[in-house]
Amino acid sequence: MSEINLDSVKQFLLGLQNNICQTLELVDGRGNFAEDNWQREEGGGGKTRVMTDGRVIEQGGVNFSHVQGDKLPPSATAARPELQGRSFQAMGVSLVIHPHNPYVPTTHANVRFFVAEKPGEKPVWWFGGGFDLTPFYPFLEDVQHWHRVARDLCTPFGEEVYPEYKAWCDEYFFIKHRNETRGVGGLFFDDLNTGGFDRCFAFMQAVGNGFLDAYVPIVEARKSTAFGDKERDFQLYRRGRYVEFNLVYDRGTLFGLQTGGRTESILMSMPPLAKWTYAYEPIPGSREHQLYEHFLKPRDWLSEDLTQ
Repeated sequence: MSEINLDSVKQFLLGLQNNICQTLELVDGRGNFAEDNWQREEGGGGKTRVMTDGRVIEQGGVNFSHVQGDKLPPSATAARPELQGRSFQAMGVSLVIHPHNPYVPTTHANVRFFVAEKPGEKPVWWFGGGFDLTPFYPFLEDVQHWHRVARDLCTPFGEEVYPEYKAWCDEYFFIKHRNETRGVGGLFFDDLNTGGFDRCFAFMQAVGNGFLDAYVPIVEARKSTAFGDKERDFQLYRRGRYVEFNLVYDRGTLFGLQTGGRTESILMSMPPLAKWTYAYEPIPGSREHQLYEHFLKPRDWLSEDLTQ
């Protein structure tokens, strides 16, 4: 089995953060990511990069963090109690992009590496990550492009990988109290350590590098679409779902808060504006209704006979 190489993972993640920020700045055409370096008292730190009020991106953050601690928090040991009492290192890149235009989807992506250690025992390590898309006014061709990129990057690692991680994404990004998915999914994986460090690291790199291939063409296709107050109000209402999921269910948010992470960096995933409307119901047959009827449920998006 190949040996763990923490430095290689860290250098990849730093390069990934740079590449994503530079590319999104070019796509936006006006905004720039401001960098905020921070240190964590218990060990480690990170680089938070945030863009506000760009031409395309209303608010977006691309974070790198590398933190250490004497023991894993409850969010990391709930499913693996055997890891209690181990020291840990965790590093990753996490991003959330909230565009101005309601026709451009919100998106989230992250890739991460954990290692938990205890004197006299072998280290326990794993990779995790993925990316998902949250449209407000979705187009089937955009959703299929998103999933096609996801499938193609998974294929070299096995034909079963995309269906498994696509289903895991649908399950993970499900808002139970609303009985709907957060968006149209993508990929989600965690606890990946099968096949050796090098193979797992290669898959994490494929996911990280694949994000821009999946997202940028959608942004370019929709960023100039005209919209009005009705579409903007619906966007803000649906952003409320994003807030609900992140604060109630998201493992990364819980992990960051439970490890005493930097609150500003953890909560940069929140949209700059959102709203809640009591007992909202979309008008039957409207574009808003179409989102609920056709997109906020797990589907085989790459099926040849899929119709809206």
